[in-house]
Amino acid sequence: MAFNVIKHIRVSFSEDKHLFVALKNIFGFYPGNIFLYKLAFRHRSQAIELNNGSRMSNERLEYLGDAILSAIVADYLFKMFPFKDEGFLTEMRSRIVSRAQLNKLSQKIGIDTLITVSAETNNVYRSMKGDAFEALIGAIYLDKGYDFSKKVIVEKIIKQHFDLHELENNNTNYKSRIIEWSQREKRIVEFLTVNEVGQGYNKQYVVDVLVDKVSMGKGRDYSIKGAEQDAAMKALLLLEGEKP
Repeated sequence: MAFNVIKHIRVSFSEDKHLFVALKNIFGFYPGNIFLYKLAFRHRSQAIELNNGSRMSNERLEYLGDAILSAIVADYLFKMFPFKDEGFLTEMRSRIVSRAQLNKLSQKIGIDTLITVSAETNNVYRSMKGDAFEALIGAIYLDKGYDFSKKVIVEKIIKQHFDLHELENNNTNYKSRIIEWSQREKRIVEFLTVNEVGQGYNKQYVVDVLVDKVSMGKGRDYSIKGAEQDAAMKALLLLEGEKP
């Protein structure tokens, strides 16, 4: 009881009160090492330059959080679907931890409002919100440990924001769908990165999807994976008329 009172007083007079309260409201706990969480929300466009010339942003925490999140989701799905094969589990995990899904989740729970980013980057770097979410998981892991991180992800993220049965029946992985179609129809599908547009944070990739060497649609996105999904979606729309 006394510890909670002291904690509340410390938070009330902290210059990072807003961040303490926001994380408490979202996840139900107060951070221990607040520096980790501040770093998790620092986009590389606002990186801190150190005396040795290196730059500090959330990229290292993002790398760590990606691995922790993937492991915990894989463990949860393994236990939830004891009779499903490896392919099903891999696909379900990818639907939960995809960048598009994490971007939407970050915005839904309010993490996007905590990101420190330069004004010119805010509407350009489309994976920024999902990246910050992964970095936050990395911060929680370093601050509280694996078991605590697992409890937060399962109880506060998966159970509250994902309907696994709906996710199972809603296949938005267009690249996977067109590959499955090609195998079924004995057609050859290729994804080619044909162009790069812009530079730095503004760089986008252009991907062309070919079916039996014939272009069926071009996709464009800030990541190659995103461009492939965009191209596959357009190709599937054209191929609907080819279904037997």
